[in-house]
Amino acid sequence: MPELLLELFSEEIPARMQARAAADLERAVGKALVDAGFAPEGVKAFATPRRLALLATGLPARQPDRREEKKGPRVGAPEKAVAGFLKSAGLTSLDQCEQREDKKGAFYVAVIDRKGRETADVIAKFVPEIIRGFSWPKSMRWGDRDLRWVRPLHSVLCAFNGEIVSFEVDGIASGDHTQGHRFMAPEPIQTRSFEDYAVKLRAAKVVLDSEERKEIIAGDAATLCKAQGLALVEDPALLSEVAGLAEWPVAMIGAFDEKFLTLPDEVLTATMRGHQKYFSVRDPQTGRLANKFVFVANIEAPANAPKDWGAAMRVGYERVLAARLSDAWFLYHQDLKTRLDDRIQGLDKVTFFEGLGSVGDKARRIAALAKEIAPTVGADPARAERAAMLAKADLVSQMVYEFPELQGVMGRYYHLAQSGASALRDAPDGAPQGEGAGGLHPEEARSAVSKDEDQQIADAIRDHYKPAGQDDDVPTASISVAVALADKIDTLTAFWAIGKKPTGSSDPFALRRAALGVIETVTNNAHRLGLKNIVAPHYRRLVMIRQDNLLTAFEEEYGAFLAKTESINADIESEIKKEWEGRIGANTLALLLRSSAIALALLEFFHDRLKIYLKDKGHRYDAIDAVLRDTEGNLQDDLVLIVRKLEALEAFLKTDDGENLAAAYKRAVNILNAEKKKGALPDDLSVQAKLLKEPQEKSLFAALATAETKAEKAVKGEEFEIAMTALSQLRAPVDHFFDKVTVNADDEKLRANRLALLARLRAATAKVADFSRLEG
Repeated sequence: MPELLLELFSEEIPARMQARAAADLERAVGKALVDAGFAPEGVKAFATPRRLALLATGLPARQPDRREEKKGPRVGAPEKAVAGFLKSAGLTSLDQCEQREDKKGAFYVAVIDRKGRETADVIAKFVPEIIRGFSWPKSMRWGDRDLRWVRPLHSVLCAFNGEIVSFEVDGIASGDHTQGHRFMAPEPIQTRSFEDYAVKLRAAKVVLDSEERKEIIAGDAATLCKAQGLALVEDPALLSEVAGLAEWPVAMIGAFDEKFLTLPDEVLTATMRGHQKYFSVRDPQTGRLANKFVFVANIEAPANAPKDWGAAMRVGYERVLAARLSDAWFLYHQDLKTRLDDRIQGLDKVTFFEGLGSVGDKARRIAALAKEIAPTVGADPARAERAAMLAKADLVSQMVYEFPELQGVMGRYYHLAQSGASALRDAPDGAPQGEGAGGLHPEEARSAVSKDEDQQIADAIRDHYKPAGQDDDVPTASISVAVALADKIDTLTAFWAIGKKPTGSSDPFALRRAALGVIETVTNNAHRLGLKNIVAPHYRRLVMIRQDNLLTAFEEEYGAFLAKTESINADIESEIKKEWEGRIGANTLALLLRSSAIALALLEFFHDRLKIYLKDKGHRYDAIDAVLRDTEGNLQDDLVLIVRKLEALEAFLKTDDGENLAAAYKRAVNILNAEKKKGALPDDLSVQAKLLKEPQEKSLFAALATAETKAEKAVKGEEFEIAMTALSQLRAPVDHFFDKVTVNADDEKLRANRLALLARLRAATAKVADFSRLEG
């Protein structure tokens, strides 16, 4: 069947925009074809630095005839409504319409038979509309044209069934010509079929498929490295970007001066990757980066080129990188001259967020919170506090200013170098020489670090941002965990305090990611944190920042009370106001009294993220809901406890006993709810042993007493599997009860007693989980 070939040829499209643009073009053309009544066999788009191309196969030569029905107004509707309907349907009289009826009465229906048009004519109509309405993250106009495109659009190739589809977009007429590689094959190419188009483009040094370009780059780069006994450092994001920079990628390997290997590997990679789009190369024997790099050119040596053509080009790439690495060397050694401790005061000059103080204020809050969290996660409080104070210090370093992605990483290196190889601070200004203590790489300097404390603190400085994304590792070292949790909890508490919560799809401060980071860190390390009792006092600390003495006094008097109370008692509030309004002001006091409400709101947010996290892990959503609250109905703030209870509940529900007990529970609750709805549920739902007549209800009563005792004891000991086993003993008595006993007996006392027995079954299960949340 005929095919559609479309190409939009322009100046260079930014690499980061190409994949999305190809997907958008594919989606837009596919929708236009379907809306026109076509059912294409396939629609596929391609992107190179200079073109968007598309192939649609399996199209008929002519659009199929179509019958459309358009529902109109009711019979007897006002003339204006009828006239508007006729105009929209392209009719002149109601005689051309049918009358149909539904529950509301008769209405008009316009039945319109549309003759199919030539497919080329349909394409000629929708393609210009797609081009004019195409959305780019950034676009431009050029010359006196009105069309907006990412870069100046030069030509449009559009052919269907071997013929040009004629149309014009802002003065650019469609045709059957394109161009090959800008330098190696700039001559015009004429083509009207995709097969011919792809062949001619390749001959003109253009690889159309971005996936193929990535395979070429990765394969050639790995081969070059292997030939020298080295290994390519894989970087999928960089590979995608570089594949969008070259239509004819040619991988080559270069080298830089070994003296730069005294820089941290992350600095080398950031310099090569960020500025130059080069791939790093690793020495398998040392595990460190080698003084080599792989670059990708968009040109290959012509047939008549001299033998040293490639070497001359390589020298240019090496020269540019050497300049970049010299800059990095200078910045690194300048930073080493200032101790991290001395940089802390510089954080007070950097605003964290309006209304939340400076980064220095945040550092002090994190330090105080990390010190409090430390014992719970097995960390030394003093070390955790010091690590937290230093964690943000590298934000005011020159290296992090140049490479923001190295925050935390550079702080670690600076702390190690300054504590274990302090002579690095005295490295001379000027060009790098790689001599003396200044030539030590921080990883080598670690051998000079005599205190384990310095290593732990350095790792915590680096790791406190983790996990930075979905696939990132969580910190595991105790000090790192304390600082990472303190940082994220402080961020969440601070933004909740000023009302900057995520809304819908908007989350500009990455608060959902911060909450997920807390969840992953806590659950993966099995740390038992009471989040509500951490957030409430930390919120009060945030309110009274720099008023440490007053805060200490306030916490001593009312901290324990506020931590346990979700709504402030009026008498207590009056007492607090009487004493404290004069000392800290009415506004500050009002904020302090919100601490429990803030903690509860933030805990609800944690629960929302926890549900999503656990669902992604494969857990049942109804089982998750069943374990989020304690026996009093309050939100659980121990995330590890929630996960353990969830695992025990799901294992129980997979057994026959669990499945049948859940079904019996539903039956019991339905009976109780039905009686409550009728107003026939007794006020007193205590079981009277003397009213138990049938053997089955006596057996259930006895089984409940035993199961309740065992389950309650097991839950207190957090032995949830044992608690579930205790509940499983209820299965047989419950089944026999429903088989042999009539709950709604004629005798009111018997009926009330049996309803009380069902209520006790409901209460017994609630000690372990909220079975009412389970479905099925």
